[in-house]
Amino acid sequence: MDIVFLTKLLAPCLPYLLKLGGIAAEKTAEKAAENIAPDIWEKAKKVWSKLGTKVESKEELKVAAEQVAAKPESSARQAVFQEELEIVLKENPDLAEEIAKILQEEQSTAAEVQINQTFTSNQGQVIGQMTNSKAIGRIDGNIQGGVNF
Repeated sequence: MDIVFLTKLLAPCLPYLLKLGGIAAEKTAEKAAENIAPDIWEKAKKVWSKLGTKVESKEELKVAAEQVAAKPESSARQAVFQEELEIVLKENPDLAEEIAKILQEEQSTAAEVQINQTFTSNQGQVIGQMTNSKAIGRIDGNIQGGVNF
């Protein structure tokens, strides 16, 4: 499992994940939805459903998580959280496997995106088809040379 990826996934969500539960849960979810992309938030919640109890029971990990929650953009705080997270996951291989499955499940969905394009000679029109994805953007006017996305 990629601990760096897991840390980067959880870091912006920790201020909200640490507050989940009880009366604050609904307001926390609303606030998170305003500040975090929905797919990231959903993935983080799935991971947290497995990891949250370990964070609460391991003092060093809990402190590291709280530090990241206070300043999510801090790479130094993320490094400490990452180190503590790695220790806990090594001590709990079943937990690590469950989290890896969640991350793999989400990544396999992204890997299934397929884009097909057909170029015609009718004034350079492009006909395209995408499956399992969203199309964002539009190209209008005359384009000379190559286009990279």
